[in-house]
Amino acid sequence: MTRRAFEAFEPPQRLVRALAETRQSGGDGAQEWLSRLPDILQQALDLRELTLERVQAPGGRSSLVLLVRQIDGTPAVLKLAPGRARPESERAALAHWDGRGAVELLNPGDSQGVLLLERLRPDLSVRSLPEAKALLEAAATLRRLWVEPPEAHVFETVGERTGRQAEAMRAGAQADAEVRGLVEAALAAREELLAAAPEERLLHGTFRQSKVLAGDRLPWLAVGPDPVVGECAFDLARLVRDRVEDLIASPSGAATTRRRVRKLADSLDVDQERLRGWTLFRAVESGVRARRVGRPRDAELLLEFAGWL
Repeated sequence: MTRRAFEAFEPPQRLVRALAETRQSGGDGAQEWLSRLPDILQQALDLRELTLERVQAPGGRSSLVLLVRQIDGTPAVLKLAPGRARPESERAALAHWDGRGAVELLNPGDSQGVLLLERLRPDLSVRSLPEAKALLEAAATLRRLWVEPPEAHVFETVGERTGRQAEAMRAGAQADAEVRGLVEAALAAREELLAAAPEERLLHGTFRQSKVLAGDRLPWLAVGPDPVVGECAFDLARLVRDRVEDLIASPSGAATTRRRVRKLADSLDVDQERLRGWTLFRAVESGVRARRVGRPRDAELLLEFAGWL
């Protein structure tokens, strides 16, 4: 891609919309990063002597993902992210996992929000499998990631992350009586869970079926972590609500959800009630945030799902 082409470069609309939501939520710097993205991309390619094949679309909600080739022709993935997306935290987690269960980091000593990663199959995720098989493969991948964090780690803790989220949830509940009951239940569950938290592990942080891609080294590898240190039930909670739109559309959705909590907890040796509690908190937090940034359909699905727990 030439310099002229970069001047006309347009990032995927999914990323643009997500960054706009970030601004609504009080985020700063995202739009400035977006305006500088053509220059950031050009510099990243030039410094690493990479050849751009194409932009991965629809791509992610917090970063620009590009398929590239290294100078020797080896395929790779270039990921560019603003500081708000915590790319250096992702780099530290991928370096610690060192390819065990997760995509391999090819530039561990790099910096400035640029990640060079091994090329997986970006269009083939675990989500493409039948639901029961997808949950099984996703859970097996997640188990490999749950390792002790490095000493003197830089990662946010579950308590710190959910503390920030809890503040936003309280503010949302004050202005929105319709969600107040669920918010109060979710906040109470968080307080109880943090009061007696089990052993801490390095967690993916935003794990779901679409974050597990087909690879060559292993059949399935995790991508896109927003790492956090805490109990495993917190990580597993996001997987419980995968394909939430299908659950809501099913007449047995509530029963299926409760059964999924039991099966996932048993398969990964996680306490069932702790998994239920974190699933409630994370669903309500996501639902309230979706209402705040103008995604009413997503909010409706998430809050109805939370009500089943």
